[in-house]
Amino acid sequence: MASCADILRSEFPDLDGEVFAYVTGILQGGGADFESVDELVEAVGELLREVSQDAKDDGAIREICQRLFNTLQLDEGQAQRCSQVLLDAPIQLSQITDGYADASVDLLPGLLLKRGQTSMVNAKKLEKAEARLKAKQDKRMERDSLKPSGPLVLEEASASQAASKKETRMESSGKNKSYDVRIENFDVSFGERVLLAGADLNLAFGRRYGLVGRNGLGKTTLLKMIASRSLRIPSHISILHVEQEVAGDETPALQSVLECDTTRESLLREERDLTAKINAGRASVILAGLGFNAKMQQQTTKEFSGGWRMRLALARALFARPDLLLLDEPTNMLDVRAILWLETYLQTWQSTILVVSHDRNFLNAVATDIIHLHSQRLDSYRGDFENFMKIKEERLKNQQREYEAQQQYREHIQVFIDRFRYNANRASQVQSKLKLLEKLPELKPVDKESEVIMKFPDGFEKFSPPILQLDEVDFCYNPSHYIFRSLSVSADLESRICVVGENGAGKSTMLKILMGELAPVRGIRHAHRNLKIGYFSQHHVDQLDLNISAVELLARKFPGKTEEEYRHQLGSYGVSGELAVRPVASLSGGQKSRVAFAQMTMSCPNFYILDEPTNHLDMETIEALAKALNKFRGGVILVSHDERFIRLVCRELWVCEKATVTRIEGGFDQYRDILKEQFQKEGFL
Repeated sequence: MASCADILRSEFPDLDGEVFAYVTGILQGGGADFESVDELVEAVGELLREVSQDAKDDGAIREICQRLFNTLQLDEGQAQRCSQVLLDAPIQLSQITDGYADASVDLLPGLLLKRGQTSMVNAKKLEKAEARLKAKQDKRMERDSLKPSGPLVLEEASASQAASKKETRMESSGKNKSYDVRIENFDVSFGERVLLAGADLNLAFGRRYGLVGRNGLGKTTLLKMIASRSLRIPSHISILHVEQEVAGDETPALQSVLECDTTRESLLREERDLTAKINAGRASVILAGLGFNAKMQQQTTKEFSGGWRMRLALARALFARPDLLLLDEPTNMLDVRAILWLETYLQTWQSTILVVSHDRNFLNAVATDIIHLHSQRLDSYRGDFENFMKIKEERLKNQQREYEAQQQYREHIQVFIDRFRYNANRASQVQSKLKLLEKLPELKPVDKESEVIMKFPDGFEKFSPPILQLDEVDFCYNPSHYIFRSLSVSADLESRICVVGENGAGKSTMLKILMGELAPVRGIRHAHRNLKIGYFSQHHVDQLDLNISAVELLARKFPGKTEEEYRHQLGSYGVSGELAVRPVASLSGGQKSRVAFAQMTMSCPNFYILDEPTNHLDMETIEALAKALNKFRGGVILVSHDERFIRLVCRELWVCEKATVTRIEGGFDQYRDILKEQFQKEGFL
């Protein structure tokens, strides 16, 4: 290590042999373990500052450590050849070793001391530095040992329920004809994490329940436990869970919907000719409402993308009319037009619905009851989502008042006890008060959900328009079908633009043209030279490595930073603590979206293009996202189907249709009225 030794000797000419041997030993033995200059400063910086006798400040010490760190990056063989020290005079080893009975004594520090030089090292600080280095190496070894060496094995969900002899007898006797669902005293776990403990779920037949709660608390897992009948549900109640897309085969879309009702297929074969027209008409209306035109209804299922197959799965469920319909984020796969149709259709649904949704307007339109999942329990509320919010706030206020009153009462009793504890005349009263205090119920503070805060970094210079624009752009994937013709749009750093339109109208394609990922067939894309775009894809999960943790994900994408910096970035988007080191595959949909946000903002863009950013996010995070975008000093163009989010953020509404983009002056209200008028004309309502 000639070069490292030279650096040490030139910067610290009075460096004694013991310290020199110690520092070079660290650099030789642990050089490969130093991932950054910060770790090298932590290992030897304090020691070097001590031997310099404060002649060098922190900046100078860090600069020296940077030079040492850079030298360590050179070829190891060359570094090993540079580890010689020139002695001041010949040394007779026999004379030196005669004085040492123990051959294990390290002679190197003594050999390296120059004549007349005494050690200036502080022994205690030397021990501390060695301990810190050993602890760091042990921690790294422990972390490496915990990394899975084989294929990733995900945890599984499980459910348990207290037995009820009465329900068992009724079920076995066949006397239970009720279509109400009562699941009492049950637990749901995911791996070792308890999601629900001693919970009760009551679903009255014919009512429509919205299941709400923060990301990662177990809403999707609960639906899966119900659908798989891991929780006891009467066998005569039919259940349909819309979570997976329809398998692609040669079956036409319309026939796929007709075939989903197996009971109808088996019992009404002889009436097929008579009822086919009626059923086909109902199936066709459902498909049309969800965006399938007449041509698409005759296409085979294998011709559709994943998003359209999910719509097909929803259409099959609506056509089959199960006793209990379970929907998990049904609006994620739909555009605004299809969501408005689905809201209207479900309002006349005759059987029971349990739907997980974070679309506030959808729940207000559909739900008759809200079930709130929090603190490992389920609380039920009558009414739509707005009513739920009012009642919940009132409950929290009452609980807070009760808590404060109880606390005040306890303090009053405690003051009496403390005052007269040693008063013989009041001994009986003190004992009575102590017993009263013991009998009071356990005092628990009000369980309030933490506020979600998001912030997009905006420490960049403002620059003048034009920022981003398309001028007379034509685009097509196939020359026989143009997606856009003569498209002209522009945006600046003040823009808050929302793009809406039917699926397949070209919204995502336009975003990719704006980013420069797709080149126009004709026309010009102009972008400011200082423009830095952050892109959030609606298929962001496909772009994440699911087998590693969120911290490792950022470290691979943006190397050279400390683990604390990666954790801080993830924590800014609600991925903190144990979540940051769990495999991304084990996170909920909303938590994966937060990881994608953390990754997108790491490079500090000055313009965001967001494609369905609210998918999978809980309502609190959607509200926080809206606030963050409003405070952001750069430009924003987004595609979204969430009506409330659009109203909170956007100042301009662009409608993508008929190979062009039109600006709606009246905003979302005007767009909604246009869609309702279309439905009535086409007979879908």
